Amino acid sequence: MKILVPVKRVVDYNVKVRVKADGTGVDIANVKMSMNPFDEIAVEEAVRLKEAGIATEVVAVSCGVAACQETIRAAMAIGADRGILVESDAELQPLAVAKLLKALCDKEQPTVVICGKQAIDDDSNQTGQMLAALMGWPQATFASKVLLADAGGQMRATVMREIDGGLETLEIKLPAVITTDLRLNEPRYATLPNIMKAKKKPLDTVKPADLGVDVAPRLATLKVAEPPKRSAGVRVADVAQLVDKLKNEAKVI
Repeated sequence: MKILVPVKRVVDYNVKVRVKADGTGVDIANVKMSMNPFDEIAVEEAVRLKEAGIATEVVAVSCGVAACQETIRAAMAIGADRGILVESDAELQPLAVAKLLKALCDKEQPTVVICGKQAIDDDSNQTGQMLAALMGWPQATFASKVLLADAGGQMRATVMREIDGGLETLEIKLPAVITTDLRLNEPRYATLPNIMKAKKKPLDTVKPADLGVDVAPRLATLKVAEPPKRSAGVRVADVAQLVDKLKNEAKVI
């Protein structure tokens, strides 16, 4: 069984994001970049399935600039066997990424695609669902527990997923797309020996044109602005004044 894991290079979650002065986007100059945390959980889950003898190969895939090789190497340091970079300097929106992943799935023929439920930069939460639709595969999103087993000659996945009302358990046939939530696992730290081994693992580079995919953006960003700063709090003398401010100033009651 082959598992394909898409990983995205994003601004590190510990970094305070700054908006460019002209409001055209986020300033990433001299900013620490790292793997999207949800994708890191996806890599960990795929590696655990391989360690359990269920999967035979884990392939990490990233779409973006040449620097995304670092993100793929980080995935291989966790335990992925090899990597594929779809190199492009264009702005890759969720639909374009889903089409690129579909082209790679047609080529690689994975049994499962495990990806993060969303990226922490744009929070789109679309790529996994779009990929499942393009492939015509079942999908299980926001997974908090994943079990893969052979049921009468047909590989199936039992996925516990988080919903507003609690937990929902799905059983889906493979091949399928699974997106990971925070409580699925806790990713391991990459050890120095594994980081060194990752440098020698194979990493192939392709272009969107090689896959026959048009990655032209469908959406245009008009303006990016920081959220307004919170105003200072005030003290009230009594409950009546509090109610008055909530009603007439905050207008929440």
